[in-house]
Amino acid sequence: MKVSGANNKILPLLVFVLVVTGLVEQGKGHACPNTFFSALVQMIPCRAAVAPYSPIPPSDACCNAVKSLGQPCLCVLVNGPPISGVDRNMALQLPDKCTANFEPCQITKK
Repeated sequence: MKVSGANNKILPLLVFVLVVTGLVEQGKGHACPNTFFSALVQMIPCRAAVAPYSPIPPSDACCNAVKSLGQPCLCVLVNGPPISGVDRNMALQLPDKCTANFEPCQITKK
């Protein structure tokens, strides 16, 4: 498959951003073994619980995903590029709502 035009320049940049943002938690140096994209996919069960103004509590599947993903990867997602339909403040509450024993994520200013 041949990629041409603007896509030819954007695709490598997108791949670079997805890989780099998933490697190290912002500010702490703890490694996240997942890429940004794979961590985001793992958090799909939490979509309803982190939608803006959502009254929906995290499901068991969401909490299992949060605990499985771990604090460094959750922090990478919260501090990464904006995610459409996701309220970062609600995402930051997931560890408490799911009774995961994580340190709070430090928000980095963009």
